[in-house]
Amino acid sequence: MSRHYRIIDQEKLYFLSFSTVNWVDVFIRPEYKDIVVDSLNYCIQHKGLEVYAWCLMSSHVHMIIGSHGEPLEGIVRDMKKHTAKTILKAITDNPQESRKEWLLWMFERAGRNNPNNQQYQFWQQHNHPIELNSNFLLGQKLDYIHNNPVEAGFVREPQDYLYSSAIDYTGSKGLVKVKLIE
Repeated sequence: MSRHYRIIDQEKLYFLSFSTVNWVDVFIRPEYKDIVVDSLNYCIQHKGLEVYAWCLMSSHVHMIIGSHGEPLEGIVRDMKKHTAKTILKAITDNPQESRKEWLLWMFERAGRNNPNNQQYQFWQQHNHPIELNSNFLLGQKLDYIHNNPVEAGFVREPQDYLYSSAIDYTGSKGLVKVKLIE
């Protein structure tokens, strides 16, 4: 992995994204989205994760994060592992999931093609963290994250998207405990 895409300085903020394998649109059901939200809040409360911005789209997550506890790469690794396992179980156990067989086939196929997995692969392995070392870059990534649902046509205004920190930047409280960038 290139040095450019590594978390080098634990004191810095990072923009990172991670996507489902093959960009599968998993996050169209609230129960799957809520697993990611719960995991973010758990990591904030118990692992020292600091979330400054986030947005959960249908197949991926964007975040600006830092840490005052465990190393950031370990938090992200554990969060991805936990959410993958929990979402796969939720898909398997959901009688309403009309795409169950196809979703599990996609994740199993990806898992077979990756020797790091035992059965399924849910998330793509890379995160491509980008150190936010200037106010310009920080502002650019913050705008990108919050405008992602607008660009996708989900909402007209960023703060109207429930699974994002845009609402927090309007003075209201969102689903995840966010530290505002001032």
